Amino acid sequence: MRVGFGVLGPVVAWDADGHAIALKGPRHRAVLARLIVARRRVVPVSRLVDDLWTEPPPGAVGAVRTFVAALRRALEPQRPPRTPARLLVTEGPGYALRADVDAVDAWRLEQDVSAAATLPPDGALPRLEAALSRWRGPAYAEFADEDWARGERSRLAELRLHAVERQAEARLALGRAAEAVPDLEAHLAEHPWREGAWRALALALYRTGRQGDALAVLRRARTLLVEQLGVDPGPELRRLETDILDQAPHLDPATARGGAAAQVWAEAAAAYDRTVASGARTRLESTVGLLRDLSMTGGGGLRTARRQRVAAVAAAEELGDPELTARVIGSYDVPAIWTRLDDPEQAASIVAAAERTLAALAAGPGVIGHGPTAEAAPRHEAVRARLLATIAVESRGGHSERGRQAARQAEEIARRLDDPALLAFALNGVFMQTFDRAGLAPRRDATGAELIALSARHGLVTFEVLGHLIRLQARSALADFASADRHAAAADRLGKRHERPLVSVFTEWYRALRLAATGQAAEAEAAYRDAAMRLDGAGMPGLAHGLLPLALLSLRVEQGRPAPTDPDLDWGPYAPWARPLVLLARDHRTEAAAALRAVPEPPRDLLLEALWCLTGRAALAVGDRETMARARTALAPAAAELAGAGSGLLTLGPVARHLADLTDALR
Repeated sequence: MRVGFGVLGPVVAWDADGHAIALKGPRHRAVLARLIVARRRVVPVSRLVDDLWTEPPPGAVGAVRTFVAALRRALEPQRPPRTPARLLVTEGPGYALRADVDAVDAWRLEQDVSAAATLPPDGALPRLEAALSRWRGPAYAEFADEDWARGERSRLAELRLHAVERQAEARLALGRAAEAVPDLEAHLAEHPWREGAWRALALALYRTGRQGDALAVLRRARTLLVEQLGVDPGPELRRLETDILDQAPHLDPATARGGAAAQVWAEAAAAYDRTVASGARTRLESTVGLLRDLSMTGGGGLRTARRQRVAAVAAAEELGDPELTARVIGSYDVPAIWTRLDDPEQAASIVAAAERTLAALAAGPGVIGHGPTAEAAPRHEAVRARLLATIAVESRGGHSERGRQAARQAEEIARRLDDPALLAFALNGVFMQTFDRAGLAPRRDATGAELIALSARHGLVTFEVLGHLIRLQARSALADFASADRHAAAADRLGKRHERPLVSVFTEWYRALRLAATGQAAEAEAAYRDAAMRLDGAGMPGLAHGLLPLALLSLRVEQGRPAPTDPDLDWGPYAPWARPLVLLARDHRTEAAAALRAVPEPPRDLLLEALWCLTGRAALAVGDRETMARARTALAPAAAELAGAGSGLLTLGPVARHLADLTDALR
């Protein structure tokens, strides 16, 4: 059994399934922590005694041996009696913890930070993000006053500070300045003496167009350094202030790398700012175009784009111009692949605005329904189709008929107008509404194929990527992994060439699914955990929340193993479907049956079949024939598919096997 150890926070240990191991009392944890500090070296018993007690009591040596024996039982519960320990070993005058080099979170943090120092920014950033995600800190939290822990605590704290600053530098180098700002602000609130962090924050603010804020940060840094430490800012901070005031070209990352693109951007933006009045309506439409591009740059950009999009729509509505509002809403045609909303309230507000605008267009003079000119009619129809496609995309995952109706109408208009970009957006809405029952992977596959062909002909790169991801999902559902592999590779190529970093999030999860579907459970679990790290900060909470526990549960169900019972697992929106199986794993059959009766019908989304399979497994376990029958009826149309694989993320094996078990139980 592979055991993991955590010291970046309270000292803990986990078994191979990620469950916390009971370590008994504080002195047991102190022995374990002291051995981890020793980094696989032997710690004599006499040293352990001195470290555990200020004034050792009689029998202290025997107590240490008792603590070690208890730790061995906890860490290697399957070890036969009287056989040598393999993890917490006796050697010479003391003990050593022979943990694997990647079994301790602090050691892995060091590895990631060290590796990042040798990599270019695009390689360093994921390593640094992975390192910082492990911090539950402060390190060795309950042993802050112990002399033996003090040096290691300080070293790890400094390593973390360095990682935060290196992460900011990598984001700046990759043109992701907006993502660097919040982490640097939090970092400096706790560590105001870090001159490098002040410089990075000022530079990040400047690169996001906040020159005044950047200068204010530098002034605040100077005040804090002088008043609290009695030192003047170093030459780099002083030089940065001068450069910002001069708007030095080298402050722009692309210009600093020798490219001309940054200069073109700066000149065009300045000309736009001078020429177009601040209150001009065209600014709103231009802003939406910028937000559309920003949404594809990664976590911080995606979150900002979503938030500012709502503000742009509200601003357009305030002007009382339905056609302008329609263009502002419909221009944000960002391809969507995941069927659970990241922010349901924001989506609902966009849908409501789109519905109000459709009604206003229908009621107003000179628009659809009120005699537009022959010349203007197609334009108004296209505007209406974009509103309908927006409704279809933003109402995904629900049970309302309105989303499916809007998708059909948008597609009909786009085909009639022969508008490729409009049709691509409409097909995204069609895809999002193709979940009214199980077993629709072939239909989604056809949509993906049309998107790829259409987009490749007309240079619609983002929708071409979407088409490949849709087909990746659909071919996975149909167990055609050779085709799914090709679509994953094509999506990765396009994503890299056109700087779409979020594409690799989905393809990395697919490769974990691929391992799970081919029976490589241990490798799949490791791949899922790695893929989950990529979701941190990706700006897609609708995808990330609860996904890793659900993926690990799917592995266990596929292997016929009980659900994980760790009470700290955050199941997110999947809690109702996981709860009966978790209760069964704890041998709480009555409570599991009650929880199963409360399980709602799954959302109409990419995990529809997976959640029905979980419901069916729980029903089989508690003998709930009514729920078994409902699950069998719901799953029957997907008999030829792999359960859950249509998500491109996880699987519970062939639906046919689940159906067979349900059918046998109902006879």
